[in-house]
Amino acid sequence: MPRKLIIDTDTASDDAVALIMAVKQPDVSIEAITVVAGNVPLDQAVQNAMYTLALCETDLPVYPGMDKPLIRALKTAEHVHGNDGMSDIGLPLQGFTPKPEHAVTVLINRINECEGEISLICLAPLTNIAMALLLDKSIASKVKDCVIMGGIGQGRGNVTPLSEYNFWADPEAAKIVFESGIPIKMVGWDVSRDYAVFDDTEVQKLREIGTPLADFAVDVQKTLVEYAQQSSHLKGFDLPDPIAMAIALDDTIATESKNAFVSILLNDDESRGQTVVDFIGSSGKPPNAEVVLKADSQKFIAMLHRALAEHPA
Repeated sequence: MPRKLIIDTDTASDDAVALIMAVKQPDVSIEAITVVAGNVPLDQAVQNAMYTLALCETDLPVYPGMDKPLIRALKTAEHVHGNDGMSDIGLPLQGFTPKPEHAVTVLINRINECEGEISLICLAPLTNIAMALLLDKSIASKVKDCVIMGGIGQGRGNVTPLSEYNFWADPEAAKIVFESGIPIKMVGWDVSRDYAVFDDTEVQKLREIGTPLADFAVDVQKTLVEYAQQSSHLKGFDLPDPIAMAIALDDTIATESKNAFVSILLNDDESRGQTVVDFIGSSGKPPNAEVVLKADSQKFIAMLHRALAEHPA
């Protein structure tokens, strides 16, 4: 039986590539795509998700969710992904109609209906997931597994020196999720920074795939590559959501991980949203997450190339 996935996204440029990877994976069934405000406002994220699915020639159900963090003002990331989240390259990102049900309701209902079967893949601020847990805490024990792109396993942040954007955007939501007992595998931004950077050579290899999806996957990173090189000091653009998706689809792509207790800081300084990872057990608290530390870059890139090549969704 195919694995049942629910993907939670704030669809911008790298989320779009992650969605393509999931859609093109042959052994999964995507039950729902839930959308939350983050990289861009909610309505734009919904349109971006639906445009990406249309490129893949599929009409998977898309459900709008929370339009702002639990208690904080929404701080989007258009400076990273462009005003439309897809690098402002002129894509027709409007006119799509999502499903009427709220994403939080869908999360609760589908997890309860498919107890022990749903793999949850979280590519965004965790507002939808936290709200679902606040309304029905029992779903934490009913999820098969939960891969989260967010936080920092080791090293520096990408929105402050200490913090990664998804957890910084809604730290209260991240704290609720990590304290819920849900079975978490955390793929921090450090994994992307070390194993998912596409320099000119790798970009050319993507172009050489020669499909509309491959060109799309590169074109929508136009704004991101400028940000990654100037602010993150990388050699090209990095793809945090796609490498998290790859690990969710094939856990052998994560080559080293460690169970640890992860706490989320709620401060209003540079530590807002920081993941404090207790690798040595000094807190005395049992692990609440498997933290991915290393990944197989070539295996990830091979999966990405397969997804962008022409074959049926």
